[in-house]
Amino acid sequence: MTPTSARTRPFSRGKRRLALGLVALAAAAASGASMAQDALDAIAKSRQVKIGIPTDYPPYGFVGTDLQPQGLDVDMAKLVAAKLGAKVELVPVTSANRIPYLQTRKADLVISTLGKNPEREKVIDFTSSYSPFFQAVFAAKSLPLKTWADLGGKTVAVTRGAMEDQELGKVAPANADVKRFEDNNATVAAFVAGQTQAIATGASVAGNMMAKNPKLDAEYKLLLKDSPNFIGVAKGEDKLRVRVNEIIAEAKKSGELDKMAQKWLGRPAGSLPE
Repeated sequence: MTPTSARTRPFSRGKRRLALGLVALAAAAASGASMAQDALDAIAKSRQVKIGIPTDYPPYGFVGTDLQPQGLDVDMAKLVAAKLGAKVELVPVTSANRIPYLQTRKADLVISTLGKNPEREKVIDFTSSYSPFFQAVFAAKSLPLKTWADLGGKTVAVTRGAMEDQELGKVAPANADVKRFEDNNATVAAFVAGQTQAIATGASVAGNMMAKNPKLDAEYKLLLKDSPNFIGVAKGEDKLRVRVNEIIAEAKKSGELDKMAQKWLGRPAGSLPE
């Protein structure tokens, strides 16, 4: 054996070990990628889909008098499941655990008033938006409010410092009588008691208020700010995300999204971002 060959043998074994390690890593990555793309196939095979929904956030998701979940997000979950040809398992989630439920596969999808932002996009993927989430002015159907100028001389309840307070300040005429309260409960109580003619608040607060006080005959009047909702999908589940986007596009075209929003929010879904 020459000195040269003696030096090259350990190096060759090292290269072989490195090559084998790279192959193993590549195989593991390929396996992980395959697993990450399996959700749609698994749903099709089992004909079951787990969808995270809210149960304490009317009108998007809450428990009805029959103790069953209902609301816009619940209806959307049922629509998606039907289009996937699967039986839906509604999984109650909270704001704190809805993203972890996706990451740990406790839910295949999350339909729970989920807004899209850069931080969330780092850990989960999003479909197109399916419903509006907004702050608006609400009032009795009998009160004509079609433009911001119509608020002139009207009393409006709003929670001090809330987003709707800030947005209202940008558009309300100078002669609008804006009455500010310290929290949502006080704001709603003032409107329900007839202390104000209108209320500026979020869709969820308004939906809960109108459900509990149907005699108010209140409705959506003027939009303050729109922040649409998206469906959450586990990172890398591109096949499932694409299929759900197709379902959303079909529902938008057929008018189903508008009907759903009208039913629960008092206004059509309208133009929603992709």
